[in-house]
Amino acid sequence: MITGLLNEIYVMFLELAPYMLLGLAFVGILHLFITKDMVSKYVGKKDIWSIFKASLFGVPLPLCSCGVIPTAVFLKKNGASKGSTVSFLISTPQTGIDSMIATYGMMGWLFAIFRPIAAFVMGIIGGTVTHFLEKKDEAVLSSKKKIIEIQQYTAKAQSADDSCDDSCSDSCAPGDEVKVKGFVNKIKRIWNYAFVEFLDDISKQFIIGVIISGFIAFFLPAQLMSDLNINSGLLGMLVVIAFGIPMYVCATASIPIAVALMLKGFSPGVAFVFLAVGPATNAASLSILGKVLGKKVSIIYVASIAITAIIMGYILDYLFLFFDADPVRMMGHDHGSDFITEEIKLVLGALFFLMLAGSMYRKYFAKYFGTKKETGMEVRIEGMTCNHCVANVEKAIAKVKGVESFKVMLDEGKAVLEGNFEMDDVTREIEAVGYKVVGQTNG
Repeated sequence: MITGLLNEIYVMFLELAPYMLLGLAFVGILHLFITKDMVSKYVGKKDIWSIFKASLFGVPLPLCSCGVIPTAVFLKKNGASKGSTVSFLISTPQTGIDSMIATYGMMGWLFAIFRPIAAFVMGIIGGTVTHFLEKKDEAVLSSKKKIIEIQQYTAKAQSADDSCDDSCSDSCAPGDEVKVKGFVNKIKRIWNYAFVEFLDDISKQFIIGVIISGFIAFFLPAQLMSDLNINSGLLGMLVVIAFGIPMYVCATASIPIAVALMLKGFSPGVAFVFLAVGPATNAASLSILGKVLGKKVSIIYVASIAITAIIMGYILDYLFLFFDADPVRMMGHDHGSDFITEEIKLVLGALFFLMLAGSMYRKYFAKYFGTKKETGMEVRIEGMTCNHCVANVEKAIAKVKGVESFKVMLDEGKAVLEGNFEMDDVTREIEAVGYKVVGQTNG
């Protein structure tokens, strides 16, 4: 049994490794040229066109459901509407340049084309719904404000002197990121971001995703799913939504799980629903989102993802029927071998395994070997889940007057600061970008 389980995990890992390496390389290149400031520049207006652009920008960006939250906070603070922010939040974590490549390699061309298009459409729908509800709320608030202003104006007019001239009446009336230079430095930055920072963000999820896929492939009885009638249709989609929404899995790590589900007879539509709701939501990001955009927008966000994912799932099932396509035959273990030999898979698999081992060492073991204890004010921070979070906290702390040096530690959920600064200033800047300071001690 153990041998069979390990073999399923091994096969899935080898199939994914070449596409993961290629996808990570593109992640580094994309990171070099697309910055948050650039995105903010194009999605900052409160109109439908900004919602369209926000979703378009979000599709290729390799951000997970937690990593996208700080970027959304940045956009909101820089003038983006709630509609464009929600649009970005929905489309971005569902897919990215790395997961597009891996989706093609493991699930075939139809899935690879459909997935980013669906994420784009879902982002526009969710953003548009939020936009119109926001406008409705603003209209109600504006009406209430006008009533209050008119009442205040009437009171002032009644108490004013009868000789008040036009000028008096007028006065009483109510009022209406740093560029990297040099080729070598750019290559270093691409490598460091793709194969260190970004890999560290997804390595744990990727390993868990491959292991889960192995368990599904080995233990899940295909006939049982068919007998329970949850391998297709609305019931199957609702089941994957139930465990997909709170689950923390990135767009790439969700692929092996979806592949395993389809190998067990689940329809492409059900697999897609998991690929959509799994990466786009998780319990941790939803709690932060509620603080930043409000509970009402958070509900719209989750409801939009669930409803549009089901609609897209049905459309994908129809497309497979229309093209008379067998989803299992389209998956990577069939067509991938046409241009990636077993020898190449073994070499790239070994290389990617070493990279994952290095990532695990940096994340969980490096702190125990030869690292000196940091001294200074220790600030415990809640909500940091990836290196994108670290970067945002670092930028926030850098703004605080009097901070001479600092270090943010993701694995320990804290920052160590030195200098002559006010703790209230530190708390304010950190919480302004979507995280929570839960305590501090003198180191």
